[in-house]
Amino acid sequence: MIHNDLADRYVNPYTDFGFKMIFGTEMNKELLISFINSLLEGKEVISDLTYLNPEQLGTSERDRRAVFDVYCENENGEKFLIEMQKGEQMFFKDRSLYYSTFPIREQGRKGEWNYELKGVYVIGVLNFTFNDGDNDYYHHKVQLMDTATKSVFYDKLTFIYLEMPKFRKKENELTSMFDKWMFVLRNLSRLMERPAALQERVFKSLFESAEIAKFTKEKYEEYEESLKVYRDWKNTLETAVQKAEKIGMEKGMEKGMEKGMEKGMEKGMEKGMEKGMEKGMEKGKAEGFAESQRQTAINLKKIGLSVDVISQATGLSVDEINRL
Repeated sequence: MIHNDLADRYVNPYTDFGFKMIFGTEMNKELLISFINSLLEGKEVISDLTYLNPEQLGTSERDRRAVFDVYCENENGEKFLIEMQKGEQMFFKDRSLYYSTFPIREQGRKGEWNYELKGVYVIGVLNFTFNDGDNDYYHHKVQLMDTATKSVFYDKLTFIYLEMPKFRKKENELTSMFDKWMFVLRNLSRLMERPAALQERVFKSLFESAEIAKFTKEKYEEYEESLKVYRDWKNTLETAVQKAEKIGMEKGMEKGMEKGMEKGMEKGMEKGMEKGMEKGMEKGKAEGFAESQRQTAINLKKIGLSVDVISQATGLSVDEINRL
């Protein structure tokens, strides 16, 4: 046990260290089993899991490799790939699909084989939101579907995405194990004690293993390094957003003022220089602000932020942003 000067009592699950400590270690296997079962809504009940090598190589030396956060297999041979995604990537869905091919391809057999596959689940815990315009829908289950009949065409490949920022339930609103797991992942690093609503044995184990003060010196140093990486990433993103807003404001105001001056001069010639300039300047300021918001939105799109986040930051509508 060590003494630490961190303000948090429990580990941050959004760090690589925290996520893998909770779900990626043999001693905490019961936590992962409980979490996955809560996602499957009782349709699949997993009693045991085996951890697999998270580093997957391609079929040839030139193929790109994949490194999963957590990769495991249940007693029926079904594969589970669990990922924590801190920020949105431009081709995030493509990446998910690409990663799913590794547990599919490794099921291939030499010699005679009838191509029967075991189920593959890709589970993404997302610290960002999709651009779907729905602020309440945060538990996505995606499978191959027949677009005409709207029925599932193939049920052995399932993608489950959890949009964590959209989960806003309070402790007194938690009614299921799924709710409780979402609450824990969303709030763990902000809690100072185990909530009364989380009295199940699995959560007792979780809070005991996640208490930073109980870490060994080596474990604590590893967590601190992971936390530093997470904070650096977060600061980099926030700085990029601020720079984009500043550049957008400067360029927008400059362009808007130019337009305002031109219109002011035109009106000044017709109705009097003083009055025209005054109105032109006012209109220029308004147009400059609008142009700055549009420029800010363009810059934020370039760094890969979601349309919803950009809309909140600039005040522009989703349709306006999509047209830029």
